[in-house]
Amino acid sequence: MTQVIEKVAWVHLDEGRLLAARTHGRDLFYLPGGKPEPGEGIEQTLVREIREELGVTLDASTITPFLVVEAPADGKPAGTIVRTVCCTAAPAGPPRPRAEIAEIARLTHGDRSRASATTREVLDHLATTGQILRW
Repeated sequence: MTQVIEKVAWVHLDEGRLLAARTHGRDLFYLPGGKPEPGEGIEQTLVREIREELGVTLDASTITPFLVVEAPADGKPAGTIVRTVCCTAAPAGPPRPRAEIAEIARLTHGDRSRASATTREVLDHLATTGQILRW
């Protein structure tokens, strides 16, 4: 039986590059975000997770669903899928690593080998639609 992990992630572009984060002890970069707490909706989860991980306050009124991605979960048993609702939103202030985040990066499509399966799917979509640098 396939296990599905539900997540919400922030898609933030800056000069043709996608913001991504790497957690302590991991090699791959992920979209910032996380799992909803009981009773939380997409907007609440996204605002909370981005504040915790990057110290950025998102304007909840600007949160817009962008893409839903299903991809194999990194570091989980075979058959585990992550279903991620990717959203855009306007930030207040620059992101910086906090809590479990060791490092942030701004990825181009050429950086896809450094990214998780979900992040690679988003990079591919952004490249196909001409929203991100290809190198």
